[in-house]
Amino acid sequence: MDRELPRLDRAALADTRNTLHAYTRVLGGWLTSCRAERKHWWQASLRPSLKGLTTGVVYAEPAFELELNLVDNVLIARTAEGAELSEALAGQPAGELGQRIRDFLTGSGLDTRLVPEDAGQPEGPIASDGYSAECASAIAGAWRAVAGMLEEFQAGIREESGAIQIWPHHFDLAMTWLPGDKVPGQDPANAAYADKQMGFGFSLGDAAIPEPYFYATAYPLPEALPATPLPAGAVWHTEGFQGAVVRYQDLADNHDPRGYLLDLWRGLLSAGRVAMNK
Repeated sequence: MDRELPRLDRAALADTRNTLHAYTRVLGGWLTSCRAERKHWWQASLRPSLKGLTTGVVYAEPAFELELNLVDNVLIARTAEGAELSEALAGQPAGELGQRIRDFLTGSGLDTRLVPEDAGQPEGPIASDGYSAECASAIAGAWRAVAGMLEEFQAGIREESGAIQIWPHHFDLAMTWLPGDKVPGQDPANAAYADKQMGFGFSLGDAAIPEPYFYATAYPLPEALPATPLPAGAVWHTEGFQGAVVRYQDLADNHDPRGYLLDLWRGLLSAGRVAMNK
């Protein structure tokens, strides 16, 4: 397991993050169009891989997998029949990457009705000519390290929890804890709003916090949870969203980032178990 957090180049991070976010939304579009709907939109999420992120196997005809290999800086698409596409990542527009995937999959026999409407250029972040292959590789290393920490954290949870996944929309690596209780007043059939939950994850930065950070959130937020004592370096964030936050750089400078983060998440989970059951 990776126990150290790689340094992320601040000068290249924003452009590289935005480019990868755009590429990830392209891959997420294929998941949404080719997989059956699951609660909490789990059909649309990606998984961390050894070298970046992957769709995992998509059981269409033919079955296929899409991977952003950020260590070797290449998009790889494969089908169960053995066809393979390898496309170098160079900060090109997401539309170009989307078109290459579309041509490859439909050329391999995929039903054109499964092609997502926005496969060419999804709305949202755009690719940038400031893309850095070195920064992308460091991001892959950060995902790998954090995914290992999330897996260790998840192993001690007895209630239901979601997969460790990368979300194309917000572009965070996260896991959801589901205690099984319902939110009063919500339609119990609507899992997105009816299930009490906590989220634990890592973001590369967004409109609320422009730099990489770790977080823990709760829905609905119990009044008592923000009063939970936090270790030095962690704060309760309230602008844009509410949750416990620690900056990636601060954790990378910590002598034991893994131990710090696991203690933080476990403490908040314990507090959440109590506060959310009241």
